[in-house]
Parts: sequence; structure tokens; C-alpha cells
Amino acid sequence: MIMPVILSGGAGTRLWPLSRALYPKQLLPLFGENTMLQDTVLRVESIEEVGPVTCVCNDEHRFLVAEQLRQTGVAEEAIILEPVGRNTAPAAAVAALMLAAKHPGSLMLIMPADHVILDQQGFAKAIGSGREAAEAGNLVTFGIVPKAPETGYGYIRIPSGSHGPAFPVAEFVEKPTFEKAQSYLASGDYFWNSGMFLFRPEVYLAELEANAPEMLAACRAAYEKSRRDLDFLRLDAEAFRASPSDSIDYAVMEKTAKAMVVPMEAGWNDVGAWSALWEVQERDRHGNVTRGDVLAHDVQNSYLHSTSRLVAAVGLENHIVVETADAVLVASKDSVQDVKAIVERLHLEEREEPFMHRRVYRPWGSYETVDEGERFKVKRITVKPGAALSLQLHHKRAEHWIVVTGTAVVTVDDRQVELVENQSIYIPVEARHRLENRCAEPLELIEVQSGEYLGEDDIERFEDNYGRI
Repeated sequence: MIMPVILSGGAGTRLWPLSRALYPKQLLPLFGENTMLQDTVLRVESIEEVGPVTCVCNDEHRFLVAEQLRQTGVAEEAIILEPVGRNTAPAAAVAALMLAAKHPGSLMLIMPADHVILDQQGFAKAIGSGREAAEAGNLVTFGIVPKAPETGYGYIRIPSGSHGPAFPVAEFVEKPTFEKAQSYLASGDYFWNSGMFLFRPEVYLAELEANAPEMLAACRAAYEKSRRDLDFLRLDAEAFRASPSDSIDYAVMEKTAKAMVVPMEAGWNDVGAWSALWEVQERDRHGNVTRGDVLAHDVQNSYLHSTSRLVAAVGLENHIVVETADAVLVASKDSVQDVKAIVERLHLEEREEPFMHRRVYRPWGSYETVDEGERFKVKRITVKPGAALSLQLHHKRAEHWIVVTGTAVVTVDDRQVELVENQSIYIPVEARHRLENRCAEPLELIEVQSGEYLGEDDIERFEDNYGRI
């Protein structure tokens, strides 16, 4: 049985401003109607003898991940929560510890949640080709058959004249210069490094013991001290923080004698930058990809993306234009790898744009800030059917709620009232309050905050359906 393990811990900074720390690229529908995470989950259905999915994700993303997994209808083994990011090797280790205990003798298939694979049959064929080598005790990775001298990927070299379907790995090679990439392509001995793996969990753990024992010890402690939290498995924070941060390649694959690679031809792309997203999508007769409300005149070979308003472009060539409600990116297609420099500067200036969109998602729904000043803030709040905010109070602000659509059940201290469209209620400073939607349709309301401090951390919770006390 193959047990899929999806790694969904990345931030995707090079796809800013669409990808943010609290809503990264794998949770976005960048290619089609499904999110990238959902496409990854659905991809496993093309594999023979496959078990339920395990997802390892950031604690901040847990409710978004759970909802997106639920929407796919694919069977779920576990959602493992990382308290901090420690790269792919520790994430795979905690999943391996769980699977070795619950499904001994199985194979685990490691897949990043943010890759595009266009050819499902090619993907399934490659996984099938690697099964025998993995069952024999090897650590199998999948090498993408290169189509061009790409300088943005790492490479895997196989010995000249070796035979498949699984080849021994001669070496892992860092991102090359263009001239070296051309020679790699011409030799036929190099593949792009996909970051996907297939192996028995027991074998991976043994190789970690041999090559990264400190990491394995920390991960084992984090797993053994983990606890159930609603539908999640929450790793022990202190133990997991003690783990070194490293990738599967560096921690194990470059050191083990059991590394093998299986070629994969499946329309793969890791969508590491906006130019990659342009490459994998259907383009019009001018070579443009457009999403949303876009008008283009005399524009060629560009990617134009609008999320909240009209974007008009004139006289552009080889450009990326991405609009969100609070930020606009304009970049040459040749320079999109440098978007991360903008994100780093935003971090230094302690701005919110690297972390969240204007619309912020919560397990009960979402809110969007529509206006704010020195002592006031106006939000549009949407509460999902059957959902409720926590019973809470604020020490420094008062709130006024006006129902726009739906029916709200509001608790304020010892009284409870029901509000319908166009009705409102005032929540004084330090009043315990709660908002519920007990109906089958979404509840929408406008919230007006006023006070000396309007930060999101001015909240004291007393009861919560989602374990956030």
C-alpha cells in the first residue's frame, strides 16, 4: 500500500502578492478551479493500491487545509501540525514515525503541495515504476526529464550507460549556469530534481538515524509528545523546535547509498515564480495569460492577473502584472525571481502585506477590512452556516454590528438576541460577546470598531468551537 504524504508548509514568497504567509500559493486556485493542494490530493487517485492521505502543514493554515481536504472527498489519514517550519526532512520524519507505527511495511509517497502535473497517467506510471525499488529498501526520488536548459532547478545525475526503470543516483547538482545546463541536457544523464520521494518509512528513519540523529531524536520526541486537537495531530512545540532545519536531499539523499531515481514525464512544474505560471497555462494568440477583469492592448507574452478591479495594460511585452485588493506587482518576466526582495523589504518595514490579504480567513468564515482611521475600523464579516465566533471580549475597543444578509444570534454578557437584515447591536468595551449563524445560509454583517487600540491581539477568549482558547 502506498500512503501519500503531502507537504504543505511553504510560504511561496516569489508568488507575492497573491501568495501570503497566512494564505500561501498551495491554498490558492492558481491553475484551474481547484487549489494546488486539492489538485495534489486528487492526483493520488490515479495511483494503484493507494491509502488515505496524510498532510503536514503549518499550524496557522490548519483550518484552511482541513476544509480544502474535506472538499476533495479523498480519504484522510491525518493532518499533522508543525509549530514552526523546519524544512522537508523533519516534516517527512514525523509522518514516517506515524506511518511506521500505524501501517508497517507500507510505502510513503512524499509530494509537495504546490506542484503542477498536467499528465496524470505519466505521473502514475512513474510512481508504479518506482514501487519495486522502494519495496526493496531503496530511497526513490523522481527526476523530471528535462525539456530545456533550466537554471532554476537542481539536477540529479545518473551514471552513464545505466539502465532503469530505477537508476542509481550518481550525484545531486545545485542550480547550474546556463552553459552547464545546456551540457546537462545534451548528455542525457541529468534530470530535474522534483522533490518527490517514495520509500518505506522504516528505511527513511534508519537513514536519518545514521545521517541526522539529532533531527530524528527531536522529531521522535515531538511525535511521542503530540496530542490530538479536534481533527489534527499537534506536534510538541518545544521538541520540534529543537530539530535542525534541513531538506530531505541534504539530510539523507546526498549521503545515503540507497538513493535511486525514476524518470518522470508528466508535464511537471514547481511554479516557483510568476513566469512558471505563465509557462504552464494556455495562452492567447498574443502569447498572453489573463485572469480576472483584464483589458490588454498591444501586449505580448505577458501574464495579467486581476482579483478585485479592472486591470488595463498597454504596450507591454514579457511582463507580469498581478493585482490584489491591497497591492499591485509589475515586473519584467526575466526578473520575477527577485520578487522575494520586495517581500524581504516589506518584512523589514513591518508591514502586513507579506502576511495576509485584506480578506482574512478564519475557521468560522472570513473578514475584510474596508476602511480604517486613527480610532476606527470597518470590516465586512462573513460567517459560514452553522459556525460561531468564540465567546470573547476586547479591553480597548467597542464594536457595532449591522446585519446585511442572514440571521445573527448575538450574545452580549447575560442576554441573547436574534438580528435580521438591517438590524444592529452595540458591543461595549469589555462586554463578553459571541456571534453565531444557526441558519443554512451565510451570514454577512458590517462591523464598526472604535477605540484607542484596534489590533487583532486585543482579544480574550472564554469558549471556542475551534480550540483557540
